[in-house]
Amino acid sequence: MDQKPTAQPEHHGTNDPAAALEGFLEERRSSLIYAQLCHIETEPRLARMFEQLGAAAQEQATFWERRLRELGAAVPAEVTIGKRAGIVLWLARRMGVRAVRGLLSVLKVRGLVVYSTTPPSGHAPVTHVSQIGARHKVGGGNLRAAVFGVNDGLISNASLIFGMAGASVGSETLLLVGVAGLLAGAFSMAAGEYVSVRSQREVFEYQIGLERAELEEYPQAEAQELAIIYEAKGVPPAEARRLADTLIADPERALDTLAREELGLNPDELGSPWGAALASFFAFAVGAAIPLAPFLIMTGARAFGVAVLIAAAALFGVGALLSLFTGRSALWSGARMLAIGAAAGIATYVIGGLFGASGI
Repeated sequence: MDQKPTAQPEHHGTNDPAAALEGFLEERRSSLIYAQLCHIETEPRLARMFEQLGAAAQEQATFWERRLRELGAAVPAEVTIGKRAGIVLWLARRMGVRAVRGLLSVLKVRGLVVYSTTPPSGHAPVTHVSQIGARHKVGGGNLRAAVFGVNDGLISNASLIFGMAGASVGSETLLLVGVAGLLAGAFSMAAGEYVSVRSQREVFEYQIGLERAELEEYPQAEAQELAIIYEAKGVPPAEARRLADTLIADPERALDTLAREELGLNPDELGSPWGAALASFFAFAVGAAIPLAPFLIMTGARAFGVAVLIAAAALFGVGALLSLFTGRSALWSGARMLAIGAAAGIATYVIGGLFGASGI
């Protein structure tokens, strides 16, 4: 593979030995990971990108090595990629780089955005430089999450209530179980969503922090990495370098572009852990309240019958609403969701009946 000369890092005066050591270890590990990725990747153009990024990372490691020596600090004689990186690379060999790009991004692997924009055939979709760095927003993402949250609450609490009804428990017990299922499920969803978004945000913030520090230390080396990624996306080499140099000239714009193009992140859309948790809580609670509502105002077989009817209607409605995101027929989507919910409800009712008398 051809390899272009990498830009020499510039010296901006970091005199903290600990920070210099961290920079050296990060870049050295990155160069070792890239060296393996360029052999794992079967698409020549992308393999070449990893080879060039590896050379750039090695240049940056050399920069930090010189800084450590200037500060009189010890330079590690040997650096390994570590067990976590070893596991991810093992998976990449068996599943392909595209399949594990989310795991690779945590390992400080740059350029993975090409896997989001490049089809499996390997042909670059970029036809003009104006397409580079564009902010893409996925419309309806929050609405989609809310609909699925309602659906989860509806199916899980309806199944719970129907299962208990099959066991012939009283209306008061059904109400208590339904409320417990609503609260337990809503809090569980909220906690899970909080941890998920908080963890993702921490990773993103760490990665963006690294980019900010590297941009301050060696902006021209960062411009070189950006140009390499642009080339992998189909931009001619001279134009890729010119575009990268122009972007790097503005530090704030440069950081935004590096986050998007090197990391595949949108700094404006990191997400709020508390916002995601509250949205999940209320979406689940709304869905779970639907089959529970009849037991608040009536009892016995009548309450159960109404619960079945409104749960069925809600399942069909949710399925029809999901057709907005799938492009399928609203009638087909609604019927499918109704069938899935009915199967779950019947199964739990029958299982509940095995542990109690028949009837309500």
